[in-house]
Amino acid sequence: MPGLITMDDLTNEEIISILDDAEQLLPVAKGEIFLPLLQGRILGNLFFEPSTRTRMSFETAMKRLGGNVVNLGDVKTSSVVKGETLYDTIQMVDGYTDIIAMRHPRQGAAQYASDSANVPIMNGGDGAGHHPTQTMLDLFTIRRAHGTLEGLNVVLAGDLRYGRTVHSLSHALVRFGCNVTLSSPEALRMPEEIISDLRNQGADVNETDDLLSQIVNADVVYMTRIQKERFPDEDEYHKVAGAYKLHARDLDDAKAEMIIMHPLPRVDEIDSSVDSTRHACYFEQAFNGVVTRMSLMCWLLGVKVPSDVNTMGSEI
Repeated sequence: MPGLITMDDLTNEEIISILDDAEQLLPVAKGEIFLPLLQGRILGNLFFEPSTRTRMSFETAMKRLGGNVVNLGDVKTSSVVKGETLYDTIQMVDGYTDIIAMRHPRQGAAQYASDSANVPIMNGGDGAGHHPTQTMLDLFTIRRAHGTLEGLNVVLAGDLRYGRTVHSLSHALVRFGCNVTLSSPEALRMPEEIISDLRNQGADVNETDDLLSQIVNADVVYMTRIQKERFPDEDEYHKVAGAYKLHARDLDDAKAEMIIMHPLPRVDEIDSSVDSTRHACYFEQAFNGVVTRMSLMCWLLGVKVPSDVNTMGSEI
């Protein structure tokens, strides 16, 4: 069954179509209209790794569309601690649900689950691998801010080595002709194989460790957290922790329409002084996870989103 494991599972035309449907679903995501497009459907949330936004936005998305959700819950209280394999867990949940959202600490686990399942699998993050549903909400956020995905100057900053969000997003951006600048400490550079892939796609990719010098020309600055949990050596983490921190005063020369994004949670890479600036977009970005995942689930389940939601739904 087709799922969404990496952004390679979607063509550019499909990406745009899903984003267009998400635009239609905004009043449903905001709770202004009830449109039970997925009534009778059940989402299985399988999160083998901690999550707040991704898990809750999937659950909210399904419930806003009239469906229901079953959760794995705390892994420590599941059959995983008894030695149940991922294959057996997927086989079991496959029988209970119509679609599965999964996060797993092991890279490649989402593809393995998809190969094992009869229902669509949505990759909610697999280790340091991919996070395509995050990429979709990121693209939705960028397009709403700038009216296009074409030809923008995008700076990806922070943990580019372990950051699965930027691994997926960078591939998508270059498909729409964006100019990508990678800003990170040397120890957290984007993996060479990803840089090579981007350049093989004809991308203009620049690398720097000087984030502040890139802000003046940026349309999007995408900050990421230095992920302590990904480091095999805690001493290596402490060498780079706090490498970048944006303050409001750093944005004086930024373009008026430049947006700052972050997949959250943030630690200390964006100072609270930025929150009240016109550039802060990360909380809106988090909300956009609901509407984008609503659109994705409809697409994967073959449910058509009406072209005029306002005439189809009922006011709440």
